[in-house]
Amino acid sequence: MGWWQVNADTLAGSRFVLSPLAETFASLKVLHAGVGAHPGEQAWLRAHLPAYRKRLASDPVTALLIRSGLGRAWIADFLTPTPYGDETFEDEVARVRETSPDDARAQLTVSLPGPLPDRLVDRDDLPGRAADLLTYVWEEAVRPYWDRRRRILEADVVARTAQLSQGGWAAALDALRPGTRWLGGNRLQVNLHEYPPREISGAQLLFVPVTPKAGWVSWEEPHRYAVVYPCAGVLADVRAEAVPESLGALLGTARAGVLVLLDSPMSTSQLVAVTGQGLGSVGRHLKVLLDARLVQRRRAGRSVLYSRTAAGEVLVTAQRG
Repeated sequence: MGWWQVNADTLAGSRFVLSPLAETFASLKVLHAGVGAHPGEQAWLRAHLPAYRKRLASDPVTALLIRSGLGRAWIADFLTPTPYGDETFEDEVARVRETSPDDARAQLTVSLPGPLPDRLVDRDDLPGRAADLLTYVWEEAVRPYWDRRRRILEADVVARTAQLSQGGWAAALDALRPGTRWLGGNRLQVNLHEYPPREISGAQLLFVPVTPKAGWVSWEEPHRYAVVYPCAGVLADVRAEAVPESLGALLGTARAGVLVLLDSPMSTSQLVAVTGQGLGSVGRHLKVLLDARLVQRRRAGRSVLYSRTAAGEVLVTAQRG
């Protein structure tokens, strides 16, 4: 298994950040696989997969580059530069484009593993081609949804932060993604691959959520390391059309949307992030739903979580039917 040696200062200084490029690369991986993990992602694929495949069919060199870069067990490093946080997509993708051709070819050889395909051996435009494809995926298939995806990712960060405050790093990291867990003894397992351990004490450690079911690690030695992980499934499949029309007419669309989202317990902060409504609006909706005994609340550490009561469940289920 692959693990990183960290110290208390590194953990204390670690933080969650959002990355438009990480979200874009995770989406590219979904497009490459052509399989959606949930109904929302399947609908997204139906909308964007044909155009993506058409683009690659017209550009066989880039298609071969991406197949090679995704590799079998390792992603070519230049495709996933380590996020800094608070960057635009343009800032991040510029680092892909600025990769030296020699470094790109060397990293592709590692990801394959083995010799490069002949069509890639003498090309110096591979970083530019990768950046162009990532830009295409961002502009066509991610950016139109970014405001909503960002709210979902922010909600995940709220949940992880609460988990951290309640159960410490062991609880927060064990639930991050398959293969990631806190081993004790200042050791963070980051995947199940048999790679040599890395000493990262003193470096900046970042955790980066993405909405697709994807994850990887990246680093800029010796200063910055990142673990990219899929956000909680209950958040990833949040869809605007999930509110039944009849329920919206009964309760009001915004209030009904809050009730529908409570398939699983959520905090006020999560509801604000996912719905895009203001804190005051969400609070008023929750009060009405509480008074009507359609939702209940309970404290979990420092957070207050809301969930549907049996009556709320009957109402939502009946309207969905």
